[in-house]
Amino acid sequence: MRIVVDLTRCQGYAQCVFLAPEVFRLHGEEALLYTPTVPEDQLERVRQAAAACPVQAILVGEEVSAGDR
Repeated sequence: MRIVVDLTRCQGYAQCVFLAPEVFRLHGEEALLYTPTVPEDQLERVRQAAAACPVQAILVGEEVSAGDR
């Protein structure tokens, strides 16, 4: 599965980092880094992270198109 984070929408609440630290991490206090290709063992955690994002900045799987980067 692939994900894309709209970094212009992301406000740095870091809910995704707490829920899926293998995929999302903070660089400094606010810059979000993430792995766009999600390992199989992290799928459920990433889905939970996307659902928990207060600004819905994480697009998962089917929602991700080639134009989303």
